[in-house]
Amino acid sequence: MAVDELQAIIQRCQILEEADFKGEDFNLFQVAGQKCLEDGYAAQLLEVIQNEKNKVIIKNMGWNLISPLVRCIFMYKQEDDKREHCLRILDQLAQLCNPKELFLGLLEQIEQTSGEQVCQTVLLLLQPLQTVLLKLQNKKAYSVGLSLAMIMNQLTPLPVPYTKQQIQEDKLGLCQCCNAVVDFAKPFVNEVVKNMEKSSEYNDMELKEELIKFCMKSLKYPLLTAQLEQLEGIEEHPFRHFATEIIDILWNIKELIPLVFVPHKGKSPPWENQEFADIERKNSADSLACLSYLMFVQHFGVECFPMVFSPSYLLLCNMTHIEVLLKRTEESVLSKGLDLFESCLLRMEDNSLLHHYLEFRVFINVPQDLVKIMTLCPMEHMRKKSLNILQLFIDKFDTEGKYTLFRCLLKTSNHAGVEGYIIKNIKDQIHLALTKEYDNIWFTGHHLISLLDLVLSLPEGAETDLLQNSDRIMASLNLLRYLVIKDCESDNLTGVWTPLGKIKQNFLKPLRVGLNMSKAHYEAEIKNKKENRKEAHSSNPVCSVTVSGEKMPAMTTGMQLQVLHSALFTFDLIESVLARVEELIEGKTKAVMDENS
Repeated sequence: MAVDELQAIIQRCQILEEADFKGEDFNLFQVAGQKCLEDGYAAQLLEVIQNEKNKVIIKNMGWNLISPLVRCIFMYKQEDDKREHCLRILDQLAQLCNPKELFLGLLEQIEQTSGEQVCQTVLLLLQPLQTVLLKLQNKKAYSVGLSLAMIMNQLTPLPVPYTKQQIQEDKLGLCQCCNAVVDFAKPFVNEVVKNMEKSSEYNDMELKEELIKFCMKSLKYPLLTAQLEQLEGIEEHPFRHFATEIIDILWNIKELIPLVFVPHKGKSPPWENQEFADIERKNSADSLACLSYLMFVQHFGVECFPMVFSPSYLLLCNMTHIEVLLKRTEESVLSKGLDLFESCLLRMEDNSLLHHYLEFRVFINVPQDLVKIMTLCPMEHMRKKSLNILQLFIDKFDTEGKYTLFRCLLKTSNHAGVEGYIIKNIKDQIHLALTKEYDNIWFTGHHLISLLDLVLSLPEGAETDLLQNSDRIMASLNLLRYLVIKDCESDNLTGVWTPLGKIKQNFLKPLRVGLNMSKAHYEAEIKNKKENRKEAHSSNPVCSVTVSGEKMPAMTTGMQLQVLHSALFTFDLIESVLARVEELIEGKTKAVMDENS
């Protein structure tokens, strides 16, 4: 019988000195103890452990029972007495065992768990692990750091609940587990705070560094991908509570403000391997970006925030974080970047952001990232939000800043729709320049002429794909029409009449040639399709289209004709505006010549 075998080993070890215990004794104790648990004698095993005479034996050998004990706890149902006995054994082992040995045993058990049992195991072992760590004297900071790192590494592969239903169900127990880990860390936070009040001893600084690492890991996972908006029907949002606790830890150990305003404060060790160094840097960047989002969008820790910084300085501090978030493709992360950018911009007055900020590379990179989201993101609401934020960003700059930003975006966007949107913004700025009393040198005169060189041009002359570039071309023609109507040649306030010959040669003339060629080509295609339509009906041919290697639904002849007619309509639209511009230029030029004669 298992209990008899255990009692025999116990009696043999009771007469031995602690130093005389052998490896064989450890093995026999582990086997007998495991058999007791597996055969349902947990109550008898508990009595052996609680016996004061066995204190030395349990201190040295008890930690070997952790693995079979955990297996048995998960095997028994919640209301089973045997499970309750196992839990009491675990509590006793935490009190009686050698802290160093038990620490390694508990950590090994957490490391070996996987899948759906990760959170269950962590929740089960957090309390005994905390008890053991509080007893440790040597390498305490290292042990706390190792524990927190091991726990977070085990949690990280688990999917983060995102929808309201997923959060409420908490199927794998991640929400509960995260908040339990924070409670686990609190005694060590309190210890750091207490010691910081007394002095800054080296060991205490080490423990502080381990807590910072834990907070940084928590910011990257799960908070970076978590849904943190307040949800109706959830009284205490688990991830919002977790975020609050992480912010509180950073504030209590006096690291919150330095991390927010000194982005390169990270204490990551120097890596000889460059790949590891890059990973560490990226992880740190993700964590700091999430921290800024929590503070400036969700207002966690806002009561700690010093209200002395200008909105432009806050934007400058956050632009690197915004760039990090906007480069991600996950909706949960990308939306945080857009929200953070919008929040920073809404704090500012229009026209208050000085053009000097564009000397920071990040102020050029971020609008380019917005353009990519506007044109490539599969989620319509994200595309629309990006466009709104780009406009907000434009509005905040002073006149020279707007001018510089327009030039940059025209050169880099490589998207006709975006270029058309920027050209419309240029038109609005010219209108303001002509209607306001003060001089605006950036959207009149030689600066405007230089900008018009970019706007009033065709990328490949007469052979430019007019259909693909129709948004840009229409915006350019509308701008030129506005300039010709608003600014008389005799006044030439904008300066547009000075390079008119060049505009005709480089833009209007090749556009006319290109339109004639395109219309002739598409009309010929339509004629050809119509002539072959009868034959097409008899053989039922279709046109197959392949996009990114994936075959799309086939196009019938009727569908092809519809596309061709749509293209012709676009060309007619461009031609009508072009004809109006040519008519206006000719009429105004003739009027000036008549006046001079």
